Amino acid sequence: MSSPLLELAGRSLDGFPNLLAARERTDVALAAARERLARLERDPDTAIVLFGSWGRHELTPGSDDDWLILVAGERRARVAPDAAAVDAAMGRRPGETGTFGEVSFAGELAGRIGLDEDTNRNLTRRMLLMLESVAVAGEDAHLAARDLVLDGYLRGDVKDHRPPRFFLNDVIRYWRTVAVDFVGKTRAGGGEKGALRNLKLRLNRKVLFAGGLLPLLLCHRLRAEQIAPELRRQLDQPATDRLAEVFLEFDPDAGVRALAAYDRWLGMLADDDVRTELAGLTREQGDTNRAFRQARRYADELQNGLLAVLFEGPLLPLVREYGIF
Repeated sequence: MSSPLLELAGRSLDGFPNLLAARERTDVALAAARERLARLERDPDTAIVLFGSWGRHELTPGSDDDWLILVAGERRARVAPDAAAVDAAMGRRPGETGTFGEVSFAGELAGRIGLDEDTNRNLTRRMLLMLESVAVAGEDAHLAARDLVLDGYLRGDVKDHRPPRFFLNDVIRYWRTVAVDFVGKTRAGGGEKGALRNLKLRLNRKVLFAGGLLPLLLCHRLRAEQIAPELRRQLDQPATDRLAEVFLEFDPDAGVRALAAYDRWLGMLADDDVRTELAGLTREQGDTNRAFRQARRYADELQNGLLAVLFEGPLLPLVREYGIF
């Protein structure tokens, strides 16, 4: 099946082999997870949703299993399945941050945008639901939850804003929050594992951010009634397809350079020895490590490609008007 990423890969020298291999790996793993989770008792308004590399379709052998039990309906005390059942079916727990591995209610994600109740955890769950999530059970409930949040964003604009400022501002806020929290985590952890976290911020998290920013900016050319259907279409695609689509329209050469660099980074993440090496480095040790320095070059190439499409072509007026103030 064709996709913007495949089309852009056809313009490159080697065809993004690591990205495409990761997609195949993700498809196989998703099919296996869906088979296991299909055996669980599940409420009709409930989905089991995976995030991160699963949602970006970039699974590597070291990827985490970050999941939520997402409820599109009303808050209640008991939800099926419960976390213990999903744990057993998935085979391993998510990370220990508390963001994943629990029940989350879409009404809270949609109804607590901004102000004190919109905690970092709520913001993170909402952004990842919109920008990098995939259902492994309850696809209808997953889409209903996503639509509930999307409606919360679009109703929040008191005028016919094109692009939709409320959603756009929240995506920008999330990116800045991730960047600030990176420093906070580094300080709290004394720099432990800082090298790999730094690279993921510069590469994976940047792809996540740009994959939300660019489609939202391009909503400026749509009529108000076209925005929700177009955003649904975009959000059905992995982030690298959203980026590839924009690059193909505005700057294919920059897109090839950017996603070829990202492809090579995924190749590094898929190499157990390289990943283990990077995971054991502090940020300071990374400056003298060959693998870290190579990955930083890939990060620079990715950023240069994104800067080219944002600031060196027709998108510049949009970025200038909506991206800062």
